[in-house]
Amino acid sequence: MPCALVAPNSPIFSPSKIPSIFFRSSSLSSPSSCSSPRVLHGPPPTPSRSSSSTAPLESRFQRHVISGCKTEPSGLALKRKRPMMIDIPVAPLSFKVESPDGTERVDVVEVEEDGYSVYCKRGRRGPMEDRYSAVVDLRDDSRQAFFGVFDGHGGAKAAEFAAKNMDRNIKDRLTCGSEEKIMEAVKDGYLTTDVDFLKENVGSGACCVTALMRKGNLVVSNAGDCRAVMSRGGVAEALTSDHHPSRVDERARIETTGGYVDCCRGVWRIQGSLAVSRAIGDRQLKQWVIAEPETTILRINPECEFLVLASDGLWDKVTNQEAVDVVRPLCVGTDKPEMFSACKKLVDLSIGRGSMDDTSVMIIQLGRFVS
Repeated sequence: MPCALVAPNSPIFSPSKIPSIFFRSSSLSSPSSCSSPRVLHGPPPTPSRSSSSTAPLESRFQRHVISGCKTEPSGLALKRKRPMMIDIPVAPLSFKVESPDGTERVDVVEVEEDGYSVYCKRGRRGPMEDRYSAVVDLRDDSRQAFFGVFDGHGGAKAAEFAAKNMDRNIKDRLTCGSEEKIMEAVKDGYLTTDVDFLKENVGSGACCVTALMRKGNLVVSNAGDCRAVMSRGGVAEALTSDHHPSRVDERARIETTGGYVDCCRGVWRIQGSLAVSRAIGDRQLKQWVIAEPETTILRINPECEFLVLASDGLWDKVTNQEAVDVVRPLCVGTDKPEMFSACKKLVDLSIGRGSMDDTSVMIIQLGRFVS
């Protein structure tokens, strides 16, 4: 779901004011010679811009899913007593994201920075609910960054909260250690963000995909159906696996804890309501919708060209390999990578194929984060 553009002084989006140890702080010079971290949460105002298939590759993270509404995974009981369906609150369609003077709603977010670009567009189903986050330090002695795309549902509050707090919650738990300790720090960061948001007593939720670049390593995590796809020498490699109730392991977990999964209008849903099985928030379904992420860690090498983080507004209409094939000619092997144009081209492709959802795409140039 799309990102809303809000002025810098808006109470909804404001740059993080918390001092950073992991991302050290000083002054910024130019995009080509960053001397300190650049912190962006959500869509900052930017000037208007204009821009100019192959079969999908199965990922090693691909999980078996239920392909038909009448299919039951083997080993699970065919008959079970189901609890009553739970109604999930939906944000009112009259909600508007406005500028400080209350006169304008911006439906598109355009960001072009050193090492990454973002393009978000509101869908046709209601207000924007997607958000993004970027905390970047491209100094030669550091080259560290945190990126995230957050796809809200039932309102934008959970996505806003995660975009503002996820990077700090992960960073505060990072230590110099093994891959297991890094994965544990990311897990704790996601769970802490979830617990803190639930204290807000708001009913919305948000799917998340994040990428942490640290000491030449790429740490990618997700909860929900936002996805990370990397181009490795032109071949699409999915670094995350979508969390849907149709995944056999997710369905088994839900039903083991007393919930049920049903097919509603062709979509598998938890308690007949929610089409994702992991997310931040969703307090009404918290017993089954967990915030624990799945994490992949790999070393960034010359074959790792770029990373695409995007909401399901893209992936529902565009395959992993198609996304890489669109981006690569604009971003690889050129003196001036056109990452923003590539972001916009992907969003336009999804919309052209009939997507009505908010669509957010972030492209990250991985070579910028290797010393």
